[in-house]
Amino acid sequence: MRLILLGPPGAGKGTQAKSLSERLKVSHISTGDLLRDNVKRDTGLGKSARAYMERGDLVPDELVNRMLVEHLNSFGPQDGFILDGYPRNLAQAKSLDTILRGRGMDIDYVVYLDTSEAVIIQRLSGRRVCSACNINYHIKNMPPKRDMVCDKCGRPLQQRVDDREETIKNRLVVYLKEVASLIDYYEQRKKLVRISADDDAPVVLNKIIELAGRA
Repeated sequence: MRLILLGPPGAGKGTQAKSLSERLKVSHISTGDLLRDNVKRDTGLGKSARAYMERGDLVPDELVNRMLVEHLNSFGPQDGFILDGYPRNLAQAKSLDTILRGRGMDIDYVVYLDTSEAVIIQRLSGRRVCSACNINYHIKNMPPKRDMVCDKCGRPLQQRVDDREETIKNRLVVYLKEVASLIDYYEQRKKLVRISADDDAPVVLNKIIELAGRA
C-alpha cells in the first residue's frame, strides 16, 4: 500500500500518517523529517539544505527530490509507504511519478483530508508550545495540568504566531491556491479520494484504513 496524504494545515496529516504506518505496517516518509535528519547528520545534501533553511527560504525541489531518491534506495518494489508533506506542488508530483516509475512503483491512492475552516482554526489556534522544551499542547484536546504551564519543565507555554487566527486564514488561502493544481492532477489520474477530516482522529483513521483495504 502506497498513499499520499494531502490536506490543509490542521488537517492532521502527520497524526494520520504515523497511525497508518503502525496499522498498515508500512514506512512513514515525511520530507520534513528527511530534511532535518540530513541536516543533523551533516550530509552533503544536509549542508546544502541548511543554507536555505537558515535564510528562511524554501529548500529547492531538486534537493528535496534527491533526499527522497536516496531514502527510497533502500525500498524494494513491493514495499509500501505513507508520504506526508510531499508532493507540495505539480512539479514535485511529476518528479515523484518519475522516481517511482524507475523503481517499478506507483501510488495507490492520494487521500485529501478535507477539513473545514472552522475546524482548522479550532485545532491550530488552540495549540500551545513550551517556550523551553518545545512540547506541544492543545487547550482543548491535550491541555497541560496547570494552565499555560509545561507539565515537563514548568516553563510558560506560548502560542506561535503561525497559530493565530488571522495567520491561519492567510495560510489556508495560500495552501488552497497551491494545492488546486495537485488536486486536478491526481483527479485526472483517478488517484484522488476525498475524506472528511472534521471528525476525531480515530474516525478519520478508520475511513482511510477502509480505503486501503480496497487496494
